[in-house]
Amino acid sequence: MDFELTDDQRAIRDAVAELCSRFPSEYWRERDAKLEYPVEFVDALGKAGWLSVLIPEEYGGGGGTVADAALILETINRSGGTGVPAHAQMYTMGTVLRHGSDEQKQRLLPEIAANTLRLQAFGVTEPDAGSDTTRIRTFAAREGDHYVVNGAKIWTSRFQHSDYMLLLTRTTRYEDVEKKTDGLSVLLVDLREAGDAISVRPIRTMTSHETNEVRIENLRVPVQNRIGEEGKGFRYILSGLNAERILVASEVLGDGFWFIDRATEYARERVVFGRPIGQNQGVQFPLAQAYADLEAASLMRWKAAAKFDAGEQPGFEANAAKLLASKANWAAANAAMDTFGGYGLAEEFEIERKFREARLPMVAPVNNNLILAYIGHQVLGLPKSY
Repeated sequence: MDFELTDDQRAIRDAVAELCSRFPSEYWRERDAKLEYPVEFVDALGKAGWLSVLIPEEYGGGGGTVADAALILETINRSGGTGVPAHAQMYTMGTVLRHGSDEQKQRLLPEIAANTLRLQAFGVTEPDAGSDTTRIRTFAAREGDHYVVNGAKIWTSRFQHSDYMLLLTRTTRYEDVEKKTDGLSVLLVDLREAGDAISVRPIRTMTSHETNEVRIENLRVPVQNRIGEEGKGFRYILSGLNAERILVASEVLGDGFWFIDRATEYARERVVFGRPIGQNQGVQFPLAQAYADLEAASLMRWKAAAKFDAGEQPGFEANAAKLLASKANWAAANAAMDTFGGYGLAEEFEIERKFREARLPMVAPVNNNLILAYIGHQVLGLPKSY
C-alpha cells in the first residue's frame, strides 16, 4: 500500500487549497455568526467540478475515486473552511449511481455534474426513531403510478439548497414485515414540485449547519422516482454509508490538522516568562499526542478508501476511521484551546468556531457509541447490546 499522494492527488489538493484561499477566515466567521449557508463557496466548488468528482466521466463527472473525494474535503477543512454544506452530494448521488435505473442516471447525473442540479438533502432520521432506522414511520402508499407519502423527518440538512431529496420511507409497515430491514424504499423527491406537501422548520444549532425538521403530507412521488426495488431500500442506503463515513472522517481530519497547524504556529511565536510557550511540555505534549492520533486515524481512513475503491464494502475500516478521527480531532481542539488560552475564546482567532464544530462528529452523522457497538458485535462477535 502506497502511503504517498500521487502527482494527480497533489494537484487536486493544491487546486482545492487555492480555491479555498479565496474564502478567508472573515468569510467563514460571518457565515457562522449569521448561521448562513455559504452559497458562494458551494457554487465555486460546484463550478470547479469538485462536487462531481465521483460521477463517472460518461455522465460528465470527474471519474475520480473516494480517495480523491476524501482529499478534497480534508483540504477544505484544513484550509479553515468546512465541506459539510456540500459533502452530501458526493455520497447521496452514489445511491443513484449504484442502484438507480439507466433513465434516472441519464436524467440526474449529467445535471449534477454540470452544477445545474443539487442533490444535497437526505431524509432518513425521524423524531421518534432516532438511530433505529428500521423504526421509521414515514409511509408511502402506492396509488397507481404514484406513491402518496406522509410522515416526518428530522436533521434533514441543506433542504433549502437542494433540488432533490433522497427519502427513505416505509412501503410496508414495520408490523407487517418478517425482517425489520425489509419494507423500506428509497424515493427521489423533486423539491421544486413538492409545493405545500412539504413543510420545513429550521433548527438552530450551535454551528452554522443548515438543518431542519421536515413534515410531509400527501406528497405525490412518481413510481419511476423509486431507486431500485420496492422494499429493498435499507440496503441501498447502507451501501452509501461507508462512503459517507470515509468522507466525514476526512473532513474531521482536516479540522484536526488545522487545529495543530494553528496551535503549533502560535506556540512557537507566543513568548511568556521569557520563553516560547511551545517549549513547555504541558503545551507541547498534548499537541504531539493529538497529531500522532490524527495521523493514525488518517491511515485507517486511507485503508477504508482503498478498499472501497477496490469494490469492497469496508464496514469496519470506514466506521473506525470516523470514530478515530472524531476522537483525535476533539483532542486536537482541546489542545489548541489550551495553547491559545483566553485568546482561544476570541472570535478573531478562529479557535472557538472550529472548537464548536469539533464536538459534532462525536455524535453525528453516527454516534460513536453505535460504532463501538457495531465493532463489538459485528467484528468481535460479542453479544448484541441493542
